[in-house]
Amino acid sequence: MARIEYADPAKANDRTREILGKNRNANIFRMMSHSPSYFEQYCRLGGAIRHKGELDPVVRELAITRTGILCEAPYEIVAHKRIGKGVGVTDEQNAALEDWTTATCFNDVQRAALAFTDEIVRLRRPTDATFNAIAAKLTPRALIELQLSVGFYIMTSKFLETFGIDLQPVSEVV
Repeated sequence: MARIEYADPAKANDRTREILGKNRNANIFRMMSHSPSYFEQYCRLGGAIRHKGELDPVVRELAITRTGILCEAPYEIVAHKRIGKGVGVTDEQNAALEDWTTATCFNDVQRAALAFTDEIVRLRRPTDATFNAIAAKLTPRALIELQLSVGFYIMTSKFLETFGIDLQPVSEVV
């Protein structure tokens, strides 16, 4: 149960209502819309991460979902397993993300990105070996996008857990 009430879209300004509508009035966005200016900028960066990058969308979604797992954010995990399936993450890969290090369903780039993700979330920064392994496989642009994706979804996971955002039935978010 959410720790504070969700914002009422009917009471929001036109721009906030427009953004909420584009995002199916999902609970995370209804909560965030208590601060319209932050909400708008959050959605702008989130949109760039999800739709305007060079980073392979499968790698991105694996990293985002793994971030949600490490941050213990069920809403994030459920949402991005679904989004991941839409860009090509397999059911086997989604199932293996809890303990990806022993799984055989990830390629070398995906494994390097998952190791990078684990260290960003668990440590203050990745080790040189982990950084060099992923840097050898991605362009500088894609590497920046991977790090910013993980960082953005650490923040998102913490937001979800801080405010106790309620999961929504699949029928509401599909």
